Amino acid sequence: MKEILFFSFGGLKAGHAQDYAAGTGVSVFLFDRLCPAGIDIRGGGPAGRETALLEPQKGAGGIHALVLSGGSAFGLDAAGGVMRYLEERGIGFDVGVTKVPLVCQSCIFDLTVGSHAVRPDGEMAYKACLAADSREFLQGNVGAGTGASVGKVCGMDYAMKTGIGACALEHDGIKIGAAVVLNALGDVFDPQSGEKIAGVLAQDRKHFSPERTAQSELMKLLADRKNLFSAEQCTANTTLGIVFTDACLDKEGLSKIASVTHNAFARVINPVHTMADGDTVYAVSMGDKRADINALGVLSVKAMEIALVRAVTEADSAYGLPCSRDILG
Repeated sequence: MKEILFFSFGGLKAGHAQDYAAGTGVSVFLFDRLCPAGIDIRGGGPAGRETALLEPQKGAGGIHALVLSGGSAFGLDAAGGVMRYLEERGIGFDVGVTKVPLVCQSCIFDLTVGSHAVRPDGEMAYKACLAADSREFLQGNVGAGTGASVGKVCGMDYAMKTGIGACALEHDGIKIGAAVVLNALGDVFDPQSGEKIAGVLAQDRKHFSPERTAQSELMKLLADRKNLFSAEQCTANTTLGIVFTDACLDKEGLSKIASVTHNAFARVINPVHTMADGDTVYAVSMGDKRADINALGVLSVKAMEIALVRAVTEADSAYGLPCSRDILG
C-alpha cells in the first residue's frame, strides 16, 4: 500500500469556493463521464439533494458531479450552479430539448460559524466549477471545510476548528481516494496512537481534559434529561466523505463500499452517527479494473482515516476556534 497523488484518477476534477468572512463554502467534484455511485447515510440529520438517485432500485446509472457545502439545508441551492455549469457545456442526461446533469449534494451545518445569513448558493458553486482542476487538491479551511468544526456538544465556546482533508492510496494496481469534510459533534482521535487530536476543550480552552469529552458530556445530557437539539446545545453537525476508485463496481457494490467506509468515521470520531449528525459517505467508480470488494473496503477505510486526520492537521484557527496546532503544539 502506497500513497499516490489525489488526482491519480482519470476524469476527475475538483474545485473550491468560499466566503471567508461568512465562514462557509462549497467543494465541487466533476467527472468527465457518467460515473456509477453509491451512498450510505448514517447520521440522523442529513441535508441532501438527489441522493435518492443512488439507491440501487432507481434507474440512474450514474452521476456527473458531487457537491459538498456548508449552509445546512439552505446550502442545497448550490447544486443549481453546478447544473448550470454542466448544462452550458452539453453535459447531462439527454432529454431532447436539453441535457439534464445528474448532481448529488450534501451539506454540513456551519451556521454558528461566521455569518448564518450567508450560505453557499449557485453562484458560489459555479465559481468552484470554474476553479476546478486536476492538479492540486487544497485542504484545510477551504471550500466546504471553511466553516467546519468539531467538539460542539458543550457549545461553540469549547469547539475546535477543522476543515477538509484528502488522501489517495494504491495497492496491487487498484487506486482509491478519499475526501472528507470533518464537522462532527464528537471528539477526533488519531487511529494509530489513540491520541485525541481535536474536540471538546477543557474549561480554560487551552488543552484537553480527560474528564471532559464529547462522550461524557452526552452522558450528562442523558442524566439531566436535556435535549441535544435545545438552543443551549449545538444544533447540528455532519461529516461528509467521498471515496473514488478505479475499480469497476455497480451501485450495489459502491453502496457497500460507502457503508464499510463508515468504519473509518467510527475509528476516528467519538461519538459518531448521532441524531445531531448527518454523516454521509459517497462512493464513486471511475474505472474498469476488477477488484475484490472486501480488499477494496479495507483500502477505502485506510484512505478515509488518513483524510479525516488531515482535515484536523491541515486546518488553521479561525472564527475564534483554535486548531490542533494551538492545542497540541
